[in-house]
Amino acid sequence: MFTRLFLIVCMLMSVLIYSSPILAADLEASPDAQTGHKIKETSLSVFNRDIINFRASVLGIEPAERVKRAQRRIEQQLSPSGHHTVTAFAMPPGMLIQIDGAGSFYISPDDVDKFQQETLEGIANEAVARLNTVVKETQESRSLESMLHAAAYAVLASMLYAGLVWLVLRARNVVEARILSFVGARMDKLHVVQARLVHRERILWVLHRLLQLFSWIVIFLLSYQWLSFLMSQFPFTRPWGEQLNAYLLGLVITLGSAILKAIPDLFTAFVIFFLARIVTQGLSTFFDKIANKSLHVSWLDADLVPPTRRIANVAVWLFALAMAYPYLPGAGTEAFKGVSVLVGLMISLGASSLIGQAASGLILTYSRIYRKGEFIHVSGNEGTITDLGMFTTRIRNGMGVELTLPNSLVLGNVTKNYSRVVQGPGFVVDTKVTIGYDTPWRQVHAMLIEAALRTPGVLVTPAPKVFQTALSDFYPEYLLICQAVPSEPRPRAEVMNLLHANIQDVFNEYGVQIMSPHYLGDPAQEKLVAKADWHRAPAKDSDTN
Repeated sequence: MFTRLFLIVCMLMSVLIYSSPILAADLEASPDAQTGHKIKETSLSVFNRDIINFRASVLGIEPAERVKRAQRRIEQQLSPSGHHTVTAFAMPPGMLIQIDGAGSFYISPDDVDKFQQETLEGIANEAVARLNTVVKETQESRSLESMLHAAAYAVLASMLYAGLVWLVLRARNVVEARILSFVGARMDKLHVVQARLVHRERILWVLHRLLQLFSWIVIFLLSYQWLSFLMSQFPFTRPWGEQLNAYLLGLVITLGSAILKAIPDLFTAFVIFFLARIVTQGLSTFFDKIANKSLHVSWLDADLVPPTRRIANVAVWLFALAMAYPYLPGAGTEAFKGVSVLVGLMISLGASSLIGQAASGLILTYSRIYRKGEFIHVSGNEGTITDLGMFTTRIRNGMGVELTLPNSLVLGNVTKNYSRVVQGPGFVVDTKVTIGYDTPWRQVHAMLIEAALRTPGVLVTPAPKVFQTALSDFYPEYLLICQAVPSEPRPRAEVMNLLHANIQDVFNEYGVQIMSPHYLGDPAQEKLVAKADWHRAPAKDSDTN
């Protein structure tokens, strides 16, 4: 564990050191005042501490060469032990920086960054202050007592760091065991009809990972502070430690200021979403009254309340999001704009068919072509509607099989609705038989009606009806129409099965053959029905039918 942690700390230290602007020369270019060509700005660093940036050539000497000469002179001037004095001497048009009265480097007026509103005296005084710090750190590095004190502090800090890391890992194990035990016990109680509402192992795995992530964040912060403290104890690495502290402090200040600046905008966005919530609650109350039929409006039926509620809520929240978008943190950044463009492009390219299905669903829902529970026939598929969705319509056929039809398919084909012609709930059941001309049509009517009334599920009111739909060459065609109300979608096939069985039974009881004769030759006797047989049982003696 500690070996892996040490490697992580070393990698962090390497990244911070090599990405540090203290060690890297500034590659920005500035024009030479004499020649006008671009030259590279170079930073003068002594003992890993930045002193000044040279931006111009002096007497034909480029900034990079000026840095090398200044470093050699400063090293020679600081090589003797003892006290050293750093001063700034005016040498028009610039300033000469001296150590113990001897010149160290010259500051030209062209070295002043006018865009940063610097002055020649200001950067000279700043260079003197930084050189004084270098002088003190040089003396400290030559003191055995100071180095021993720094080493002792580093050892104590390392021991404290190791102890804190051990405590964090130990606390993580204890807290993880207790939280997972508590959550596991709670999860075991979440059942609905012996089916778990959530996956227990997945929830425990997520909690385990979250606790690990939190502990590693704490360890990273401890490692960061430990590394910064160690570097700050030794003169040579002290600038790196100061930079680590300044970076972390600057990051905290930047985040804090960003949060403070975002509070008014967040408050505005919160008010917008709060108002949207109030509006949706008011709409929900309104739709509930319509669904409960305590409120009646002419333009909205009770069965259209669920889809209308969803559409209204989506519209309100989309409007609220559009209004609150400018106030969301990061809404004006290029990254946020790029993500918005990418999402819009994905929707425009991949959701064309999806939008078409949704539009078809809205047309089918609000044009009232059919309702839930009605029996329909679409494109060779028939069954009772079990669900009306925005994208699909689900029906259950007579064999109990659920069929999912895209709304665009339903809208683009002829729909036969067997439930609209009936009175009240249910659907129409019809069947066709062909009987020869030698059987009285009144008797056929009566037998078909009797067979329908014997069938469970067929309603007495409205009464079944029989129509002669055609007088063919060899037989008339009889169509029986009645209304059935099944208790569930599947019995329609059973109703048709029982109806056909009862028709056969009734015709057998009265000795009538269900046959469709075809022409083979003239019969020996004419196929006529005597008037005395017109009302053969079960037909009644009446011509009203």
